[in-house]
Amino acid sequence: MGFTEIFVATHDAALKRAGILDEGSGSAADSGPSGQAVRIQGVSDFEVEQLGDLAGTAVHAGGADYELTMVDVGSDSLLAVPPAMVRALADLLSYETEGEGNVLDDVAEQWAGQEDMPFDAAQARSYVQQVAELAASLDDSERTGLYVWSA
Repeated sequence: MGFTEIFVATHDAALKRAGILDEGSGSAADSGPSGQAVRIQGVSDFEVEQLGDLAGTAVHAGGADYELTMVDVGSDSLLAVPPAMVRALADLLSYETEGEGNVLDDVAEQWAGQEDMPFDAAQARSYVQQVAELAASLDDSERTGLYVWSA
């Protein structure tokens, strides 16, 4: 299995970045500002959807549509993250629970525990933190969105 890259971009920039990644020449530095992408080895878009479901449940927004959607018929490897999932992921950074637990840590641990995940809870926490920060950085005025490219 290859890798998945999650990044913030405008629609046009997302299509351009997907084209570079489709050609196999893409690295995180090839397109877009640094810090605006998270590359995760060994997972697919399915695992990203699982993360969205876990995040939604953790912030009490379960049941929303967390299915990634196709962006353009020209690229079946580029998917858009739905607004409900973006909100749930961003909420992981600030959501407070009545108990002792940190929801971001809980989500990371649950995600790492999913079948065939190629990383442990500590690495998952790093990925979840980075993805949540990407989601929180979206700016409606700049018409940016959160995108997933999966090899």
